[in-house]
Amino acid sequence: MKLVRYGAPGAEKPGLIDEGGTLRDLSAHVSDITGAMLSDAGLDRLRALDVAMLPEVTGDPRFGPCVGGIGKMMCIGLNYSDHAAETGSKIPEHPILFMKATSAIVGPDDTVVMPRGSQATDWEIELGVVIGTTAKYVSEAEALDYVAGYCIVNDVSERDFQNKLTGQWTKGKSCDTFGPTGPWLVTRDEVADPQALDMALDVNGERRQTGNTATMIFSVAQIIAHLSQLFTLHPGDVIATGTPPGVGLGMKPDPVFLKEGDVMELTISGLGRQRQTVAADR
Repeated sequence: MKLVRYGAPGAEKPGLIDEGGTLRDLSAHVSDITGAMLSDAGLDRLRALDVAMLPEVTGDPRFGPCVGGIGKMMCIGLNYSDHAAETGSKIPEHPILFMKATSAIVGPDDTVVMPRGSQATDWEIELGVVIGTTAKYVSEAEALDYVAGYCIVNDVSERDFQNKLTGQWTKGKSCDTFGPTGPWLVTRDEVADPQALDMALDVNGERRQTGNTATMIFSVAQIIAHLSQLFTLHPGDVIATGTPPGVGLGMKPDPVFLKEGDVMELTISGLGRQRQTVAADR
């Protein structure tokens, strides 16, 4: 299934995309797409519905973040060998973890607003993993059983805030609008292998990032198993699993960063497309 949340910010309704690409409303069956209904049993109840009988949604509504009420947005840094190389970083021994404030999360096509003083706002396409079942001390072999599904995340980053202000990376990762998520949550049964997904990001129609999840240093299963040894993963939590090469920070001979009016377009095979226009906060 492809689960969505559509409508105005803060007033999104639950829906799904049927096999013909039509948006259908789920409001009569669930109040929202949140961790509370993402268990295997909850998703099975939705699968049992007669999709053809669900109301069609007309027009061109905004899509919100594909999961509501996200408790934790966890991000893995330097998780692609080719991206680590472009930034001159060593291959990490363990997954590098930082947190993105949930207030940064927006819809897949919402405007990305550079904060005041920003000179180095950058793009990062990432595979998002949505937890469906409470996970604590799980093994790598069973880790994917705890996944509800997958989505696209743009881990927008202000590099000066991230690297030049005293403190952790979170400062440069958590600015408002820096977490476009969606357009839809694709349930795990429709993703045969999360380590075989093509990824691409364009800026103003020019290809910047091209990659495949096969080059992850730590697989989705390894990441979930590792994090679950440290703290509990709750239904509706999201893990952004790292970015392939091609970020602005790594461009040679000089870094290239976003400017007002730029347009980012992101795709991951089977997971849809995002499109954001960049604005400046005044």
